[in-house]
Amino acid sequence: MRRAVCPGSFDPITNGHLDIIGRASRLYDVVHVAVMINQSKQGLFSVAERMDLIRTATADYGNIVVESHHGLLVDFCKDRDIPAIVKGLRAVSDFDYELQMAQMNNGLSGIETLFIPTNPTYSFLSSSLVKEVAAWGGDVAHLLPEHVHAELTKRLAEKRAAAQEN
Repeated sequence: MRRAVCPGSFDPITNGHLDIIGRASRLYDVVHVAVMINQSKQGLFSVAERMDLIRTATADYGNIVVESHHGLLVDFCKDRDIPAIVKGLRAVSDFDYELQMAQMNNGLSGIETLFIPTNPTYSFLSSSLVKEVAAWGGDVAHLLPEHVHAELTKRLAEKRAAAQEN
């Protein structure tokens, strides 16, 4: 069985993420989507919420396993016998960093990294940018699955209400 992992913070998952996950799901029998936990970052959504959003967004794919992990990605892969990491590249600037990570991961464990060029429609897209634009009232509906957009809108409204109370 051919297995791969698509790692990320997915705070929240975007159509750009789904493009890469969907393309990986056509290449591999099972694709693990690993929500990587970074304790030093405060996400807009909890890890459990992100996992639920991803499960809903990928439900039709049929071969996606959504999990979280705190620690080295290569340990996640070793524990699950996953030989490949799939990453999307948006621009040349992504390549420099991702190449270093791929070489480190391969040196640590022998795990290969495959790069998929992002669909040009999503080449500028990041979760951080989506959150920032949405927080300022910009329309990001076309950049997210419908249910994710609804949750993002709700969460940002809650944050604004809490800030007004303080």
